[in-house]
Parts: sequence; structure tokens; C-alpha cells
Amino acid sequence: MARRYNKRFDIAVRYEQVRRKNLISATPGVHEYILVLDGLKPDFNIGKIFRTADAFGAREIHLVGVSAFNPDSAKGSVRWVPFYHHEDFSSCYQYLKEKRYVCTVFEPGRSKLLGSCSLAKKSAFVMGHEEFGISFDKSMYPDIETISIPQWGHVQSLNVSVAASIVMYEYIRQYGRPISEGLPQKEAGVNFCPETGGR
Repeated sequence: MARRYNKRFDIAVRYEQVRRKNLISATPGVHEYILVLDGLKPDFNIGKIFRTADAFGAREIHLVGVSAFNPDSAKGSVRWVPFYHHEDFSSCYQYLKEKRYVCTVFEPGRSKLLGSCSLAKKSAFVMGHEEFGISFDKSMYPDIETISIPQWGHVQSLNVSVAASIVMYEYIRQYGRPISEGLPQKEAGVNFCPETGGR
């Protein structure tokens, strides 16, 4: 019990450190999409999603029902992507509607497939809990779109950070800002050399 408490306390301390840096350094990404992380576990997936969101220029991230998370797997990217907390999905949804975002959730077995449909330029991609899915009754929000990520395996289940990465890549494929607009890719903060296994 004490070990679990210490782990939570440690996560809270590290989270607070990066949150303060975020308030100083973060600016909205170059693309108009938003990620909504609905009740995700506070350990590794949130940080991984931040890394991809930073790489693909997400506008911002909204955390629903998540008070703190482990920033380690983000590798410093939490500092750069603006993020906001919401107690429940309803308050997040109101914010998104006021900003005229189209909300999309992802479920297997739907006729509308990612890669075969156009995403809204002002998309808010809702990624649900790793085990339980979204926290809300979708029938209460009839304007939320439902799309499937095509899968051919038996399990029909992707890790949430992998699913978010696929969704972000498809958005960039459709709407990515070209280098001709004066937005060249930035050089990596850390360069990895495969021949030597180091920098």
C-alpha cells in the first residue's frame, strides 16, 4: 500500500514540475486538430500520446477525469503542447462546441473507416480509457462521429497510444501543413545514430 502511495506521489511531483514548464513554454500546434484523452490511465500512454501530438503539431490536448499523469514517457514533449483539464466529458464537449470542433470517437466494426473518409479540419479526436472506452453515453451526444480504424486481426484492439498515432497521422496526411508554407521540419533535439547505438 505504501509503495503504491509513493508511486502516485512521485508521479504527482513530476507532473507538477512539467505542468509549470508547460504554462511558460507551450504554444498551440500548427494544425487545427485537438486530442481528448477521456479517463486514460495516468502511467504511460498519456505521455506517449503527448510525444506524437508534439511531433504532428496538435493544437492542444484535453484531459477528462485525469488530474495528473506520469510525464516520463513524453520525453519532454509535455512542455510544448498546451493541455487543459476537465472534470467530466460534458464540460469538455461544451468547450469544443463553442470552438466549433467536430468530435470523433473510434470503435471497431463501423462502416465509416479511417483512411476512406474525410476528417473535419477542426477535429477533436476522443480517445477512451484503455479497458473501458469512453466515459459517456454517446447517445447523449448525437452529433459525435464514430469511425473505425481498419483492422484484420482477431482481437480488434489497439493500444490507445498506437490508435492515437494512427489517427494523427491520417489527419496530417489530409491536412498537413506543407514545407512550402514556411514550416520546415525541426531538427531533432536528440539525434540517434543506428551504427553506434548512440548519439
